[in-house]
Amino acid sequence: MPYLVGADQPEIPAGHRLRALLARPGILTLPGTHNGMAALQARAAGFEACYLSGAAMTASMGLPDLGIITVDEVAFFIRQVARASGLPVLVDGDTGYGEALNVMHMVRTFEEAGAAAVHLEDQMLPKKCGHLNDKKLANPHDMAAKIAAAARARRHLYLVARTDAVATEGMDGAVARAKLYIQAGADAIFPEALTSADMFREFAQRLPGVPLLANMTEFGRTPYFTAAEFHDFGYKLLIWPVSSLRMANKAQATLYATLRETGSAERLLAQMQTRAELYATIGLADYEALDASIVSTVLPS
Repeated sequence: MPYLVGADQPEIPAGHRLRALLARPGILTLPGTHNGMAALQARAAGFEACYLSGAAMTASMGLPDLGIITVDEVAFFIRQVARASGLPVLVDGDTGYGEALNVMHMVRTFEEAGAAAVHLEDQMLPKKCGHLNDKKLANPHDMAAKIAAAARARRHLYLVARTDAVATEGMDGAVARAKLYIQAGADAIFPEALTSADMFREFAQRLPGVPLLANMTEFGRTPYFTAAEFHDFGYKLLIWPVSSLRMANKAQATLYATLRETGSAERLLAQMQTRAELYATIGLADYEALDASIVSTVLPS
């Protein structure tokens, strides 16, 4: 049953629940879940944590991933994903929505919305997807100051520092930044847009003991590796950030083209989630039972 109210809510803060998962052997896999339904489906598939991508959020709003959306808009997505699934959610915090005080506001807002973790990146606005060209990097000490601010503001949030420096400053620059970010208070490092197995291995070897996050996005600079391969490279967390949105969008495009062409969706029925499947996923019967257990007729005396 989805987490609703009172006793149905997890008692342990989301950040602590994520840390417990990371304390186990192996790699923690976090599929991208761009809305509450996707989060429910990820949970049903057996995943124990999930990821909320800035690119997926903005794309679902019909916008490009250029740091356009606001803290409150992201909080809306966090609330629906965390509340629907009850899973610890790692959230894309982009560049922190400003400088140190803005980052502190973001951390508190995300925690209150139900986030377990956030990652901050060392780009400058307008930021870009990490697998695109001509990214502009912030000064590493300015980025470290943001991380220190986030660490000071958090109650339980797990902090991941993302560096996009490999493309412009090489491996040495990215590793130096990562060490600075760990000293500033980051719990883990996310090296973005590495382009080979050797690069993933080298980064891990040069940061022994530091939890690392790998990004397995489609149509990017990173070759396709499995979760087991990333674990062998030395990584502790793995995200597939936009996969759910890509699949959903492709299916919707097929639907609309079919409707326009034929005037009917009947030939796509086999590809649709049925009414019964939808109601089972969202727990309609559970909600109705809860409602019936609370709301009863009281006769006037």
